[in-house]
Amino acid sequence: MECAWKGRATRCVGPARRRCGSCGAVAYCSASHQISHWSEHKEECKRLEEQMKHIDVLNEFPFTFSVEATVQVCEKQVTRCSFLSKRNIHQLGMWLYECHCGTSLASFDSSRLIDSWDLPDILCPCKEPESPISKHLSSWKEYYEWRCIPLNSPVALLLHWPLTIYHAVRTGLGSRIFEIYEKLHIHYLGPEKELLQLAVFAELHVLFPGLDVHIELVGPAVPQSRDGECITLCKYARCLSMDCVCKSSECVSWDVHTSKTSIITLNLRKGFYHDRYRDMAKDSFPHLIIAPNAGIAAYPSWLPTIELIKEMNIPAIFSDYCEEACNLGASCITSVTGCPLARPIQLNPFRQPVAVEGSALFLPCYSNCFLYGM
Repeated sequence: MECAWKGRATRCVGPARRRCGSCGAVAYCSASHQISHWSEHKEECKRLEEQMKHIDVLNEFPFTFSVEATVQVCEKQVTRCSFLSKRNIHQLGMWLYECHCGTSLASFDSSRLIDSWDLPDILCPCKEPESPISKHLSSWKEYYEWRCIPLNSPVALLLHWPLTIYHAVRTGLGSRIFEIYEKLHIHYLGPEKELLQLAVFAELHVLFPGLDVHIELVGPAVPQSRDGECITLCKYARCLSMDCVCKSSECVSWDVHTSKTSIITLNLRKGFYHDRYRDMAKDSFPHLIIAPNAGIAAYPSWLPTIELIKEMNIPAIFSDYCEEACNLGASCITSVTGCPLARPIQLNPFRQPVAVEGSALFLPCYSNCFLYGM
């Protein structure tokens, strides 16, 4: 935990051990830094106090590793590296980017799609489900039961990307998507780590059976060498079991009622959305905009994008690591648009179930933790 006043006028004098007596969410290295920060902190203190009351809800997951991945990570008893090492997936395949010692995003220039779970078939969704999806999934437990995955499997750490898309589509477009659309166009803003884990998006085949899904992933983190690249996800990410059907050359397909093959396509675009939108809209006008871990209040480049989204009048769903980041982002949106949120801040049931290390708050933070929309 860092001092909440770190990097300001005076240097910190030591570890941040002096917590705010009201909210308990921030800490300081000294009384002088706490006093200096109060003029800013008083605006958020009451909100943070309320959020601190819900820590148990944030940490609530159905997995056998939940305490290890939440409380123990937050208390620095466990690291992401040790969590992955214990499961023999540290620095392997798509897991390489789930800890600080993984390859940096800047080195991402390979055209080879990393498509291995590096897990046995019993622990991952490497093949079609035993039955088609029959109800709206509302929790990790329901998803794992449907996909016949045991609750000790860590695959939710990567599957939170497609499952958050699934939940955002249901939230932003409603439950009648299969009646209304034959092809779903999604504009996905600001991708970073997920650019290195694109194979997990193949799970959209079974989450939207018989529905073609086209996603435009646009952001400054897309390598220049891959700008404009189109990826068609025909197969699920593979397991380690050599005799598994995921090793076959056949493409995935699932809709027993219509026998329609769904198609999942991803287009990579480098740049800010407000600069690239008109190029994309010619071929892919969006039904929904999704911005994961958006950090709207932290980046001024969001302002022209928010203005554009307001002009487009398209549903947009944002996520962030904690509720306070969503509050700050919502404030930015309302100040730009002059309108309240169309979708209030809500906890994402498909947030990543391992806490983010090095949080600036005593509140636990998770990738795609909360959702809100305009």
